[in-house]
Amino acid sequence: MMQDPSPKNLSQAFDDEHKASIAMASRLSIAPMMDWTDRNCRVFHRMMSRHALLYTEMVTAPAVVHGDRSRLLDYDAAEHPLALQLGGSDPAELRQATQIANDWGYDEINLNVGCPSDRVQSGCFGAVLMKSPDLVAECVMAMQDVSRAEVTVKCRIGVDDQDPSDVLPDFIARMQKAGIRRMSIHARKAWLQGLSPRENREVPPLDYDLVHLMKQQFPDMHLSVNGGIGSVADIHRHLDHMDGVMVGRAAYHQPWDILGAADRLWDAAAPMHGPVEVAEAMRPVIQAHLKNGGRLHQFTRHMLGLFHGRAGARSWKRTLSEGASRGGIEVYDAALAQVRQAAAA
Repeated sequence: MMQDPSPKNLSQAFDDEHKASIAMASRLSIAPMMDWTDRNCRVFHRMMSRHALLYTEMVTAPAVVHGDRSRLLDYDAAEHPLALQLGGSDPAELRQATQIANDWGYDEINLNVGCPSDRVQSGCFGAVLMKSPDLVAECVMAMQDVSRAEVTVKCRIGVDDQDPSDVLPDFIARMQKAGIRRMSIHARKAWLQGLSPRENREVPPLDYDLVHLMKQQFPDMHLSVNGGIGSVADIHRHLDHMDGVMVGRAAYHQPWDILGAADRLWDAAAPMHGPVEVAEAMRPVIQAHLKNGGRLHQFTRHMLGLFHGRAGARSWKRTLSEGASRGGIEVYDAALAQVRQAAAA
């Protein structure tokens, strides 16, 4: 099922029309999330929305250059539109990683300037790069020199003791001068010392007003807001101010609530009529995965929230959580039968 990463199977040239279509897809995007948005998760998410822009987990440039490229970069062709997020701070290395990624035909290459994890800081990339905008500009220019897809940036509003009202507009202006036309902004600071990565997603206060103001100050930039967005109503409220909205944890933990309604943003019908239909459609995908030597939990760990707030949600989650690591398709069938039974009661 994985796309053959050979030049003959590349998408057509990434011309202005294609870039415009990806910008339209980023009206709603699903955030890159470490250990979560792997290829199995993305196949599941694509079942619920044909139009939302999906992101890979962050992949470091050194890993792409020196590691197992097929393991890191392969994906199912059905995942398009799909963006690859790279992490790094060496312009030459990012250039090389971008050039390699060309052969996989991603629709966008995104540079991570927002992740606050210890692993990222030790590599001097992620959110710490908010302190080095000139280096970020050098990085994105090196990437743009070789990329067939549009290069974008995901950032924070600032880090540590920086004043976001000063730092953020200056950072965006530098990115714009470097040729960047599309950015996603997490509306929180990142504290590089004293807070865990999880706390950095929850503790620093959100400043949506500042991010909204950036769209007013940079009307020619395509800007998306990210951070703490938990409902379809939230998405619509932000789209009154922004070009796009990026949703993270809510789309992961309540996938049907977010993605099941997503395609209405493009005046399109949802590809599925409800979470039961999604679960049924996933069954042959999972079965093929098992036949190829995969494990059930590699898919189902991303699907635990499919029935969030609905009859049978607890049984679905419990059955898969307890049985998927050692069972096969019969565990999945049992979980789905319990949902159907609860819905009929």
